[in-house]
Amino acid sequence: MDEQNFAQRFSNTDERTIVKFYLADRNNPTSVRSSLGFARENARTVREIVPSNGWEAINDLSLYLNDHVEGALTRHGRGSFLNEVIRSCQFITGTIDGTMSRDSGYQFLQLGRYLERADMTSRIVDVGMANVFPWMQWMVGDATPSEGVETSPYEGILWMSVLRSLSALQMYRRIVPERVVASEVIEFLLQDSDFPRAVACCLSEVAEALSDLPVSDRALAQANAALRHVRSADVDMIVAKSTLYDFIDDLQREISEIHASIQTTWFLPALT
Repeated sequence: MDEQNFAQRFSNTDERTIVKFYLADRNNPTSVRSSLGFARENARTVREIVPSNGWEAINDLSLYLNDHVEGALTRHGRGSFLNEVIRSCQFITGTIDGTMSRDSGYQFLQLGRYLERADMTSRIVDVGMANVFPWMQWMVGDATPSEGVETSPYEGILWMSVLRSLSALQMYRRIVPERVVASEVIEFLLQDSDFPRAVACCLSEVAEALSDLPVSDRALAQANAALRHVRSADVDMIVAKSTLYDFIDDLQREISEIHASIQTTWFLPALT
């Protein structure tokens, strides 16, 4: 979807244009600027529910972004800008989590947070598989590559980058301290029950939030089915047979179906 949106509006695919598309473009609904705008507007409409310090933090981030986003289009200013955005988002999450009553409003926040995390983690794993590590024949541990297939001397470094993109490297190292191997990284990011950005952990949180909401039977059944799908997957076999793309596609469809059920149940009810 992003690729089509970009191609319709831009012919130049250089670094600056793509970075601007994802950071500052008001017409791209997935850009950082647009996402923060949606978050601020949603928070504004429910200010009596959102803790005041959370609302103030969202406003502060909005002001910071408007003042500094143009400078982030260059490599020199991008790192500090993105670090500040990440820090502010974590502050907002922690502030709301620490001060908001665990009522239905909080449960809907949990649904949005963890459903989005599950989807993004699955996409990052998918991108890692497609671009970071294309040597499909030897992805499992110490397997020997087929004749004529080049191995990468940067396997560990590349998969460490995938982990870092999810702030997952330190937690992964606690479980697998010796090496960074594709199948073990994928297993951690999909199936770990304790890491809050792993798909299984996210879907578990989604199911827990749904169980506290009324008329949630359909969405809850879908969340539990997706969770079973992830937990029961044989990652080594999926990687060895090069079927991770298909697995991720199925998983993203399941996540989309959960989202659709939440939407139709509580936000866009059918007209009678």
